Amino acid sequence: MVREKEGASVRLHHLSKRFGDVVAVDGVNLEVEPGEFITLLGPSGSGKTTTLMMIAGFEIPDRGEIFIDDEPIMFKPAYKRGIGMVFQHYSLFPHMTVERNIGFPLRMRKVEKEDVRKRTNQVLELVKLSGYEKRFPKQLSGGQQQRIALARALVFNPRVLLMDEPLGALDKKLREHMQLEIKQISQSLNITVIYVTHDQSEALTMSDRIAVMNEGRIEQVGLPREMYDNPVNYFVADFIGESNFIKGTIEATGPSSCSFRSEGGVIFKCALQREIPPEGQRYLAIRPEKISFVEEGQCFSNECQVVIEETIYLGNITTCRARLFEGAAELVIKQQNKDITRPVKRGERVWIGWNERDNCIV
Repeated sequence: MVREKEGASVRLHHLSKRFGDVVAVDGVNLEVEPGEFITLLGPSGSGKTTTLMMIAGFEIPDRGEIFIDDEPIMFKPAYKRGIGMVFQHYSLFPHMTVERNIGFPLRMRKVEKEDVRKRTNQVLELVKLSGYEKRFPKQLSGGQQQRIALARALVFNPRVLLMDEPLGALDKKLREHMQLEIKQISQSLNITVIYVTHDQSEALTMSDRIAVMNEGRIEQVGLPREMYDNPVNYFVADFIGESNFIKGTIEATGPSSCSFRSEGGVIFKCALQREIPPEGQRYLAIRPEKISFVEEGQCFSNECQVVIEETIYLGNITTCRARLFEGAAELVIKQQNKDITRPVKRGERVWIGWNERDNCIV
């Protein structure tokens, strides 16, 4: 399948939408580069699907503007925006064959019959379902229906593809396989993709960039690694992956690092990726897999003693739950079993450590 043009840029400017007293989207600004795969990630009710529906033209913003390749499209009807759309429940016509389902957008555009057939065959080959033309949706598996929905969205060569939880109905193994398939197809077509999901591992796997949404606003936009290693606030650190949070205050700051005092008086060092006001209560966030069991004075930037409260063997890893001091929040420590020389036991007091670049202040 040959594309006539590369993907389009998309820009959202102060986009807002209310439903009665509920603010669904609150002043969203976002720029998507041509050919980029960006994911709107957030919990239910965060505004990600409403944002997608406004881009598609199925919801009208109360305020703001939407641009595709710098052209304002807010007053264009959905069918004139040239945007492909894949929904969670596929929305295939049950009375139509696969080829009729896929060709529907082309027939609506008055494309010649022979060209419809040709382009239908091209996208069926793209999604690896050649030979399924005469089947009906009820004769297809969930994964096959998802591929047909994707083929229908791509058949008219849209420069922007919107996907709203398209893998939500699939089992875990098929879901993981389709994540890679969709990413590969989008790259081969150089199409701009705006993808909605609440699954943070899905977002990390598929995205060029991620925009984390919460209560109608974007909390942070960045590369998957940036979002995981350097979250800008507690919500992002808690929502993407798993984090330990140690409550305390910033005691001293330097040009590129700071000292953090926990409520129990333990001092930790933290490399600073951005300027942080020193006043007020803060949290030091550290990922469970960044923590190691150490001997005291093993040259880690941060070392402290904890009491092991529980160990859970999970085959490839062991998860330990520990407590830094009486009344402190629980710490989760995850270790690869191949790296463990001596298993720790419940009730044991041990030293743990990590480097200052591996934690952050939120």
